[in-house]
Amino acid sequence: MIQENHTVYKSVNQKGTENDPFYRPTDSASESTESNHSNQPHKQSKTAEQIRENGQCILEDNSHHDTIYLLSIIGEVEGHECLASNLKSTKYEHVLPQLAAIEDNKKIQGLLMLINTVGGDVEAGLAIAEMIASLSIPTVSLVLGGSHSIGVPLAVSTNHSFIVPTATMMIHPVRMNGTIIGVRQSYDYFKRIQDRIVGFITRHSNICEQRVLELMTDTTTLTRDVGSILVGEQAVQEGIIDEMGGIKEALAYLYQQIEQS
Repeated sequence: MIQENHTVYKSVNQKGTENDPFYRPTDSASESTESNHSNQPHKQSKTAEQIRENGQCILEDNSHHDTIYLLSIIGEVEGHECLASNLKSTKYEHVLPQLAAIEDNKKIQGLLMLINTVGGDVEAGLAIAEMIASLSIPTVSLVLGGSHSIGVPLAVSTNHSFIVPTATMMIHPVRMNGTIIGVRQSYDYFKRIQDRIVGFITRHSNICEQRVLELMTDTTTLTRDVGSILVGEQAVQEGIIDEMGGIKEALAYLYQQIEQS
């Protein structure tokens, strides 16, 4: 199933003020070392606020001196209808402008996407996935917990993908909420939606279309549903995820790609 999240992402202020998530206070040559140290608590406080409110932050205090944007895809990917306020979700209307700002900001050298989602709205998920796939900077995804349903295209949308040993990925046929008319046209519509999802997965990973369809229609794995659940290494063996690894491996790969770009 596919729907949305309530991860709140603030819009970007293009004027370079402190409301801009990419804004980083810089000291002039005339400022003293004492002034530099005084900015540290403010900087740390601002980063903590971005994580708390947006689930995002900028990683820049590293030995490589690279600036990496951290994007979280969590809960349910919200579509055109708002989810209940007690559900964690990722809103496409917040993520899409943020991705545009990342592409436009020359300070950002790479994107690290952390994924722990139950799935959600197909069109919203594909919109985010296509946006990430079209970024010009190096991108890496890390599957933590789960990347189910529309989370699969999101996981493969980056240049390189990682999954931790205990994370899972569920692949199943397209579903729809609400009233459905039992006619041939409804089936054809479902088929076209599914073709879009399968096509994206195969273009951005090493799994073939036939194998994706086999995993989608497997009846031996789930007791009350159709589909497959891949755990850690299985996702790598199927060619969906590039390799096993955690945050250390994901960042190391991203630093390497930034250096080569």
